[in-house]
Amino acid sequence: MTAPLIPAYGTASLADLSSSLLTVLGMGGENPLGLEPAGRVLMFIVDGLGAELLRAHPETAPFLSARPAGVLTAGFPATTATSLGTLGTGLPPGEHGMLGYQLAVPGAGYLLNCLRWTAAGPPVSSDEWQPTPTVFERAAAAGVPVSYVGPSEFGPTAFNRAVYRGVTFVGADTLDDRVEGVRRALAEPRSHVTVYYGDLDSAGHRFGWGSPQWLKRLAVADRLAERLAGTLPPGSAMYVTADHGMVNITERVDVDTVAALRSGVALLGGETRARHVYAVPGAAEAVLATWRDLLAGKAWVVSRQEAVESGWFGPRVRSGWLPRIGDVLAVPYTDCAVVASVDEPTEASFTGAHGSLTAAEQHVPLLEVSTR
Repeated sequence: MTAPLIPAYGTASLADLSSSLLTVLGMGGENPLGLEPAGRVLMFIVDGLGAELLRAHPETAPFLSARPAGVLTAGFPATTATSLGTLGTGLPPGEHGMLGYQLAVPGAGYLLNCLRWTAAGPPVSSDEWQPTPTVFERAAAAGVPVSYVGPSEFGPTAFNRAVYRGVTFVGADTLDDRVEGVRRALAEPRSHVTVYYGDLDSAGHRFGWGSPQWLKRLAVADRLAERLAGTLPPGSAMYVTADHGMVNITERVDVDTVAALRSGVALLGGETRARHVYAVPGAAEAVLATWRDLLAGKAWVVSRQEAVESGWFGPRVRSGWLPRIGDVLAVPYTDCAVVASVDEPTEASFTGAHGSLTAAEQHVPLLEVSTR
């Protein structure tokens, strides 16, 4: 069994990118990535663009592949809700509390889907769930105009409030609109702009990374990056990164057809590559033993305490966030997915998935284009 790739919190993680960008703009603080000062910063997030995936297809992404490439670790779990929380706060998951795709609402007996912000119970306040000031609020308070350019449907969501508080939202549904939105936002003499492209991840989930459909979206992302680079005024820097990578699934373990995997389980959270398993009172040890036995040779299966002490979520986890973590975590390291075909039929059908502590999922690129 290989060892899990513990994210490089404090030296080379997505959290370190966000804190470094504030320093780039002259706000002081830590600059662990050693980035050079710039008057304007553009961060281009390509959902699902793992560093290993990009390296595998340089011919499809010639612009991105020609840039000098650094590598960051996404954080655990390697999933959009968590990684955008990390980028939005400049903190590891254990600090900001966005600890997975689906998490138990402590003491409530139901799950919150942190990305869609849906729950089988009373609404959850995004300000209470993620109360930490965002890097965007900090920049805006320092007089730096902050913009987020992305699909208009994302603007008013509770998730975006949790991770993007402080931005001026610019709805841009077409690629042309996104380029123009970025151009206008960068007209400010000092600015922090984020732009998002999500179609690569969607294609990966449905068809698998490396598929013709995925490659088509990779080419679009590459061309968009080139066009965005063309909007940079003098004295600017663009950084291209991603929220996670991806693996293609070749094996599925279905908790809805293996009765032992449901025994003693109150709630099944997380996602197929990073499961939070919440046990009924008194059953945590039995659930841990059963899941370890049935997933032997396929997944790292650990207790909450083991995951926290091993630094999966960062150097520390705030005490108030601990109940959000499963009593047991099941994290595949082979190309296996732990699916729930009855409760999660769509996710169970995915060809590509992410969330785990493998290099293919954790490593994301950091590419820079500068007009300094």
